[in-house]
Amino acid sequence: MPENRKAILLFSGGLDSSTVLAIAKSEGYDVYAISFRYGQRHRVELEAAARIAAQMGVARHITMTIDLRTFGGSALTGDISVPKGRSQEAMNTGIPITYVPARNTIFLSFALAWAEVQEAGDLFLGVNAVDYSGYPDCRPQYIAAYEKMANLATKAAVEGHRPIRIHTPLIHLTKTEIIRKGLELGVDYSLTCSCYDPAPDGAPCHACDACLLRQKGFEEAGVADPLLERFNHSQG
Repeated sequence: MPENRKAILLFSGGLDSSTVLAIAKSEGYDVYAISFRYGQRHRVELEAAARIAAQMGVARHITMTIDLRTFGGSALTGDISVPKGRSQEAMNTGIPITYVPARNTIFLSFALAWAEVQEAGDLFLGVNAVDYSGYPDCRPQYIAAYEKMANLATKAAVEGHRPIRIHTPLIHLTKTEIIRKGLELGVDYSLTCSCYDPAPDGAPCHACDACLLRQKGFEEAGVADPLLERFNHSQG
């Protein structure tokens, strides 16, 4: 563990990034969480991020505003329907329309700038290369390349004071393994949002790729999804 225990976390308020937050805290880091209002279809994930950041006690939580609707090209930022009801085979084939062009590259660049100001050498994000929807910026090769670039592009790294390390503790885990790890660390998954197309009150659609992957993960973990229990209770 470095003397400077600050870490920057890309934080969406979803299942994966909430698990990474718990992992970083369990490793003794003071977590500085950064979320993005990037022109996504809904504010539900940002509301979830604020809830979880407060509940889990991050050192600071900020939300950056960048409007990727200017570019479009994704079902999450443009006037394109979110795919629903896709099979596992379909989800494992090609890059889906929910991919936001260069999103992780953009987000990591903001996180890297904040890391320099905070004098933090550790960045955490919840990318996953096992149960994922084919996004190219979630692969180990991409993370390794970005880390190399970051160490060529930052003052502290170039001067030899503080190298940049990008931590991806979930990258080789299945969704089931991620959920089990989070439950061990006390993550309250009822506060999270995974859905690409939730209702205004935050209720998941149960049919988009993210919902289906989440459902499969909880089923294989042998536990009920507390998010569904929260909405079933509120509707009852």
